[in-house]
Amino acid sequence: MKENFILTLENLSFSYPDKSDVLKEVCFRISSSEHVGLVGPNGSGKTTLFLLLCGILTPQSGRITAMGKRVAAGRFNPNIAYLFQSPEDQLFSTTLFDDVTFGPLNMALPQEEVELRAARSLEQVGCSSLSERAPHHLSGGEKRLAAFATVLSMMPDIILLDEPTSNLDSLNRRNVINIIRQMKQTLMICSHDLEFLLETCQRVILIDRGRIIREGPIVELLSDERLMKSHNLEKPHSLTPHNRLSHDHR
Repeated sequence: MKENFILTLENLSFSYPDKSDVLKEVCFRISSSEHVGLVGPNGSGKTTLFLLLCGILTPQSGRITAMGKRVAAGRFNPNIAYLFQSPEDQLFSTTLFDDVTFGPLNMALPQEEVELRAARSLEQVGCSSLSERAPHHLSGGEKRLAAFATVLSMMPDIILLDEPTSNLDSLNRRNVINIIRQMKQTLMICSHDLEFLLETCQRVILIDRGRIIREGPIVELLSDERLMKSHNLEKPHSLTPHNRLSHDHR
């Protein structure tokens, strides 16, 4: 039986004018409905990879295929949504409600459907009471959740989440975990919060210096302490056995 890959990268390479080889021959495939983590040290190319995946940047070489079609840069593609690392890059309207309806309106949906999606998305992230607030008046955590609602309102097939738990307190972080666990879309999540990834992803991809180092089941890969240290990452605390007396020695 042929596996259903919704996202495929083939020999993807990219350089900035002042920095070469930011990404070098990146290859991987993601199955439909899969939740995949992306980890690596600062400057490894994670955010650049996301900008390429959603068509904001154009690769120097290689191919990105999403849902059987090549991703073209510079075109609005509602099937691939990107939660930016900074909410300020995503929130720009007079009210939060206007921001959340921006995507669906550009999809030429009926007004009733636009408003329904916006209300549902705001409720999903716990921000219904903030719909008429100006985004720049929101707290850092509220902005993060509001930006998440703008992504959810488009009901995309593929969602790219860049540091989705930054600025969130423990309660809202848990809310985001619960939301993601229930999502049926294909997710790729870039995060330094490895405990968060352990709770939301089945697989993880390690990238460093623009190359894919390794990919595999998330617990197996993140448990490899030597691998993690060699790429300036720390093995998650929950995967480190604590010193304790076993029942056999009591």
